[in-house]
Amino acid sequence: MNEYPLYPELPEAGKQEAQRLVDKFKEQLKEQIEKAAEDALSDLYCNIVPHIESDSWTNYRNAMMDGFKDYNNRKVQGEYDFKKIRKAIYKDFKEELVADLNQDLLDEVEKLKESLEFERDLRYRRP
Repeated sequence: MNEYPLYPELPEAGKQEAQRLVDKFKEQLKEQIEKAAEDALSDLYCNIVPHIESDSWTNYRNAMMDGFKDYNNRKVQGEYDFKKIRKAIYKDFKEELVADLNQDLLDEVEKLKESLEFERDLRYRRP
């Protein structure tokens, strides 16, 4: 019944050769696994982790900016918080805000003048 054994008996020299091959394979496998783990961890720490941190801060910043940009968010986020923030910004940066808003208006006027001039040129230069 046992004509074809699953693991045939090897002579002593064959057993030693087989064990040497298995040990060599284990050592090579161990080296490859260590290298793969080192590469994966290096990639994780050098290429992925910095982006995760910056992405979370970017997401946080974007959420804050969305709250500040849409003044109607004061109804959702809390009127008191917006009043407090608005008051602190106005108190600390009143001159800069007024100057910046005035400059923004002057820049917008210049853009509108350029646009108007461009439209006039198009209208009157047509053949």
